[in-house]
Parts: sequence; structure tokens; C-alpha cells
Amino acid sequence: RARTEPGLKSNVERILKKLGMTSTEAINLFYRQIQLRKGLPFDVRIPNKTTLETFKKTDAGIELNTYETLEEFAKKMRG
Repeated sequence: RARTEPGLKSNVERILKKLGMTSTEAINLFYRQIQLRKGLPFDVRIPNKTTLETFKKTDAGIELNTYETLEEFAKKMRG
């Protein structure tokens, strides 16, 4: 048995319901992914200083590049 915070559990169960899943199905999916990947199915790490600064800039809308179309983005990436 796993114990979770009551508020967390109810919030997550609302989200899962919208996805058409039960908490049991979600936990089984999570466990299957751990088994398949031989580890967590996502990175768990503390961001470095550069990453934290980039997050702050992004949240503030600083130094963002926006594109109207995928073609415009691809052209910019090609140089």
C-alpha cells in the first residue's frame, strides 16, 4: 500500500477521471513503465544555475523566439 496526501490524491483522481483512468490503472501504468525502462520514466534532477536562469527568463517572457508557422521555425533553425 502507498500513502498519499489526501488533497493530492483527490486532485490527481479528478485529472485521471478526465483521462478515463482510475488511480489503480495509473499506478499500474507507472509501475509498468518503471519495469520497462529499469528506472523512473522521467528525469529526476536538480536544475543547474543556467537552467534555473533560463526558466526565470522564459516565465518572464524574456529572450523568447516565436514563430507563426513550422516552416518559419525550420528556416530559422537552418540559418
